[in-house]
Amino acid sequence: MAPVPFTTRPEIEGTFGVVTSTHWIATAVGMAMLERGGNAFDAAVATAFTLQVVEPHLNGPGGDVPVILHDARHNKTEVICGQGTAPQAATIEAYEAMGLDLVPGSGLLAACVPGTFETWMLLLRDYGTMSLADVLEPAIFYARDGHPIVERAVITIKTVADLFRDHWPTSADVFLPGGNIPVPGTLFKNPALAAMYQRILDEAKAVSGERVRQIEHARHLWSHGFVAHEIGDFCRSQSLMDSSGAAHTGLLSADDIAAWTPHREAPVTYDYRNFTVCKAGFWSQGPVQLQMLALLKGFDLDGLDPAGPDFIHLQVECAKLAFADREKFYGDPDFTPIPGDVLLSDAYNDARRKLVGPSASLELRPGDIPGFGGRVDPRSDAAARTAVGTLGSGEPTVGALGDARGDTVHFDIIDRFGNMVSSTPSGGWLQSSPVIPKLGFALGTRAQMFSMDPGHPSALGPRRRPRTTLTPTLALRDGVPHLAWGSPGGDQQDQWINQFLLRYIHAGHNLQQAIDAPAWHTEHFPISFWPRTSRPGVLVVESRLSEATIAELRRRGHLVEVGPAWSEGRLTAASKAGRHLKAAANPRGMQGYAAGR
Repeated sequence: MAPVPFTTRPEIEGTFGVVTSTHWIATAVGMAMLERGGNAFDAAVATAFTLQVVEPHLNGPGGDVPVILHDARHNKTEVICGQGTAPQAATIEAYEAMGLDLVPGSGLLAACVPGTFETWMLLLRDYGTMSLADVLEPAIFYARDGHPIVERAVITIKTVADLFRDHWPTSADVFLPGGNIPVPGTLFKNPALAAMYQRILDEAKAVSGERVRQIEHARHLWSHGFVAHEIGDFCRSQSLMDSSGAAHTGLLSADDIAAWTPHREAPVTYDYRNFTVCKAGFWSQGPVQLQMLALLKGFDLDGLDPAGPDFIHLQVECAKLAFADREKFYGDPDFTPIPGDVLLSDAYNDARRKLVGPSASLELRPGDIPGFGGRVDPRSDAAARTAVGTLGSGEPTVGALGDARGDTVHFDIIDRFGNMVSSTPSGGWLQSSPVIPKLGFALGTRAQMFSMDPGHPSALGPRRRPRTTLTPTLALRDGVPHLAWGSPGGDQQDQWINQFLLRYIHAGHNLQQAIDAPAWHTEHFPISFWPRTSRPGVLVVESRLSEATIAELRRRGHLVEVGPAWSEGRLTAASKAGRHLKAAANPRGMQGYAAGR
């Protein structure tokens, strides 16, 4: 099929470098690092710190991050796990003693070790070339002097304004300046956040003029110094409201933060056509995309309309099977064996593929692998929604009955040397947890993803990683690093990421066309976030799909809900073919931009 002619914006092309992210300011900062002689990893760190400031409703310093990269110097593709672990005191028994059967979706009890700062320092130290000041100063500038606050951040603040006023006064101090909801487009400042990063920078400079020593001292200040102690003191001393409807102190301590560091590992991969798709491990939902490809490779997608019912039906039904396996088998491999080789094997997926029929499945159907997996017992959406109040509910919904949607951020960068990086920072949203006043940021709430079933691979436990939804992607074409892409969006991320790749491969779309094309997602399986609901058979589509396609999907049994025309996903993507670099960004939300030359 010929590529569709229309795109909302041009596909960026060049040979020097490309940067694409979910916010235009962060993209500009990343491109500035390349122009100043930095590499893709320098640009990534500066981009990430800037995103914490300009998209505070989508990520923050208290969150977590996976990174997937290709290091051209050593011709090596790696994953950096920046997913912090649960506190030492986080046991199922401790939460049950508080009368809880789920980890709350907001507040201090859901906090894991913040993983972002240490991860960016590792990337800067071991892969980058620039100084700590180079990568921190743009974020400090925008936090101190202000940035035009985007409308979606304001909508999020408005949704939780009463929570801030009534229960989280430290958050009100930052996000309700003068007691008022900010006006979109006005300059928004976070002086405490700027001061925190400025202190780290100043003290690191005072220790040494040498680049690596400054980075190491900055790490010490975060994980062993004043940042860790402020976090621990706040969690211990404050009893604050969370989504359970009760006030609780936190369990996270300075010792927990000091005990954790990010680590490097090999990606999990799957070969589809002439592409090798690389993802983070089974502590993330990343391998779900790989299993979807393993299922889909048994169908002939060439020539299908990429916005037609056959193309959509096959992807949705395979997604249901792969996500059902996520629910049953995924967890922290450091504590529970995960049957990853089986889940991605041809024999297993050949058998699973037989479950894909002409009609939509309305059942959750995980596979059976003897000796592995846990019980899957999703809450119905109707039953659980009665518990959701106005106290915040983490990602992807916040506020009263999910009135406002939030997700996370993403960026992809390729430099002239052939280095590539894709990352999806998240957590520590302004709506997730009360702001720590001396630091200017909130903690993340990733612990809500743990299971309270002690026999489950993703069971809550001390120093365990929660199964994250964050899932950046990198792909090799014919063995050569070619494509980096990803999207915010919680459980929907790998659905949109996979749609992009299949349009790129089977429909011949370029990067921008594959992003702009009408998109969809299923809510058939349990969401990863409190209150862990599911909506069996529900398929949400953009209204740009044809009436005939929507009618046919309904005829096949899908419970189709039609959303706004430009509402599904916030993909960005970058590619490299020889010296030829390309990048594209999502028009949805009117924030993402690509740059390059």
